[in-house]
Amino acid sequence: MTDERDGAGTPDDSAADGHPRTRRRRRRRARNAEVGGTGGESAAKPVSEPVPDGAGPVSEDKPGGSPGAAADNVPEAAEAGEAPAADGDRTESAERIEREHAEGAGGSGATADTATAPAPASEESGSEGASAAGTASEKQPAAGGEADEKAVSVQDAPTGEATSGASSRKSSGAKSAARDGSSAAPAPKSGAARGRSRGKLAAVVSVSGELLITAGVVLALFVVYSLWWTNVLANREADRESDRVRDNWAADRDVGANTPTGPGKLDTRDGIGFLHAPGLGKKEILIKPGTDPKELNQGIAGYYKKPVKSAMPWDESGNFSLAAHRDGHGAKFHNIHKLKDGDPLVFETKDTWYVYEVYSSLPETSKYNTEVLDAIPKESGATEKSRYITLTTCTPVYTSNYRYIVWGELVRTEKVDADRTPPAELG
Repeated sequence: MTDERDGAGTPDDSAADGHPRTRRRRRRRARNAEVGGTGGESAAKPVSEPVPDGAGPVSEDKPGGSPGAAADNVPEAAEAGEAPAADGDRTESAERIEREHAEGAGGSGATADTATAPAPASEESGSEGASAAGTASEKQPAAGGEADEKAVSVQDAPTGEATSGASSRKSSGAKSAARDGSSAAPAPKSGAARGRSRGKLAAVVSVSGELLITAGVVLALFVVYSLWWTNVLANREADRESDRVRDNWAADRDVGANTPTGPGKLDTRDGIGFLHAPGLGKKEILIKPGTDPKELNQGIAGYYKKPVKSAMPWDESGNFSLAAHRDGHGAKFHNIHKLKDGDPLVFETKDTWYVYEVYSSLPETSKYNTEVLDAIPKESGATEKSRYITLTTCTPVYTSNYRYIVWGELVRTEKVDADRTPPAELG
């Protein structure tokens, strides 16, 4: 019998070491080892076993499954007198080899790291069966080698290609992800930055808008307060003051036999009198001393005490100079621009009517121009002493940059009767 574990025959073996069957086994081992080395962790090393004397050399230069090896060994089998195997045996052996090769190529039970050697031929088949199997094996090495190489290629190539393909896909995916990340990452950041910028801009615009609206509302309220509400308050105060003056005058009338006979003597305790100017409006204006804002804000007209002291209407000569607001706080001289030459200006005291007539005006002059208050206001065209009246106020409207001036001259005086009948100029 032949020991297949070490490939060496016993003395009783029917074939020598150089028998084709022994060579076929060695080639099969070498081919299987090469298959394992090609698909496994390391390449197969050439098989080197001692060959008995007289045995033909075994070609180890080429793989057992290669076409060259089969071509070199086929003549040796012919020279050894091996008879060709029967068609049936050869067909069965070829089918078994092809099936084994197909199983190896399909990966059934074998991997790239472990290659399974074909099962040895049965020892019980006899020498003829062994010879026939050997002959059949010798006649099919080329096809078997090609099948083994194809199996190796089928097993190795898909694995390598799959690995390299997967690596390539992973690498491509990583690169693509990197590209996508590098190109897409700025977009969210840029969008977020734009969103934050828009949010900040919107907040600034919103705050600015609210501030502007608040400022507008405050300004509107200030305008309403200055031009309307202060008038309401000043007129109320002026009306109270005027009523007090009238009450005092009424209490001091001359009464005889229970009948008033005259207004009484001059009384200037709460105000020296009232200015009536149809061109300014129908309502009378209380005249009190002083031209400071705290005095004019009461809705009255004040006579100057400084920088030039005003003369009084009952003085023999001089300039009776007055001032009042043009806008707000009663705005008693608001319509000063409507006064024309010849318009009457009537001043009422407790006992006398002083009738003046407008003769000149100055639409604009410096606020520091005090010459308009002189006893003889030369800027008005006056050249001699007389009894003048001067009205001053701010200009343009809603400002206090300049002063608007109107001059009048006393035309006549009229005593107040018991009924306080107004002069004809007042209708």
